[in-house]
Amino acid sequence: MTATADLLDEYPDAAVCALPLRQFGGIAAVDGAIATVRCFEDNVLVRQRVSEPGAGRILVVDGGGSLRVALVGANIAGLARDSGWAGLIIHGCVRDAAELRGLAIGIKALGTQPKPSAKEGDGAVDVEIAFGGITFRPGARVASDDDGVVVLADI
Repeated sequence: MTATADLLDEYPDAAVCALPLRQFGGIAAVDGAIATVRCFEDNVLVRQRVSEPGAGRILVVDGGGSLRVALVGANIAGLARDSGWAGLIIHGCVRDAAELRGLAIGIKALGTQPKPSAKEGDGAVDVEIAFGGITFRPGARVASDDDGVVVLADI
């Protein structure tokens, strides 16, 4: 894993997420190919996606920035880790924060919320999503560490 600061030294035009995402997982630095889910206050597609083989990818979830419910908790994060996902970047909230710190997976999110999400299955997978001033395209490379989130589209 190359540090995000070093990536920006090498690729100064790389996209940097402007949101103050916080670390929650047991691994602070991850990078890999992007896979995406777009959902709003409903985590059914997130659970389905992390049940698939992750192959070291990073699942980027656009939850619309909602702070009202959690899209990921210890159960889903553990499933993601067990399925081979390197990390989760969530434009929304997580819960079970103390447990997440003990899981060997990278997790970034806006904050915490103990309330669970709906279970309707609304949303989309493998679509281009945008938040924090950048676009996340499936297959592009994303790196995340204590300094932030950087997307490298052409590497």
